[in-house]
Amino acid sequence: MRILLIEDDRMIGAAVTQALKDASYAVDWVTDGETAIEAARAETYDLALLDLGLPPPDGSEVLRQFRKTGRQLPVIIVTARDAIDDRIHGLDLGADDYIVKPFEIRELLARMRAILRRQGSGSSAVLSNGAISLDPATHEVAHAGETSRLTAREFALLQALLLRPGTILSRVDLERHIYGWNEEVESNAVEFLIHAIRKKLGAAAIRNVRGVGWMVDRSC
Repeated sequence: MRILLIEDDRMIGAAVTQALKDASYAVDWVTDGETAIEAARAETYDLALLDLGLPPPDGSEVLRQFRKTGRQLPVIIVTARDAIDDRIHGLDLGADDYIVKPFEIRELLARMRAILRRQGSGSSAVLSNGAISLDPATHEVAHAGETSRLTAREFALLQALLLRPGTILSRVDLERHIYGWNEEVESNAVEFLIHAIRKKLGAAAIRNVRGVGWMVDRSC
């Protein structure tokens, strides 16, 4: 899952970015409204976290621009503005949810998961192709009666495959789910992660289509 974080407070932005990475999201963090609008035009995101108190254009105008494009980008407003009128205004502009600072990161992650399920980025809490079941809340994977805990990047890679079972994803596709803009893509990272997952689930869990990419089988 790729998240656009729009937050001008450096301390909050850094903390949320790290928390999202720990939860296996790829994160692109921007600090002003103009860059946010440009980023949403150039890249496809699964969800945006939007502060309202941004350098011009402010968060309300950013949300208006998002909705003008017709793209159904889910947006959670994350702001210190806690008045009921601010909440109503943000939701009426088209936000999918509204959370007030300071917040508990576990609640933010739970709200994100709920919105992503509603948007179709995984129709249920647990992703499964019938043979492999992956729980986004715990990062646990079940296969052949055994349960294993995945690292953040192992989870991100397997999640990308299980969201589209039967579809071959290229190296670039998988790297996009693992890394944000400012992260250096490590050499052979995809192969290393697939090897680690196969050690936990068995060699047949992820199939390699030589010269094209990797996939998991459709529902069994």
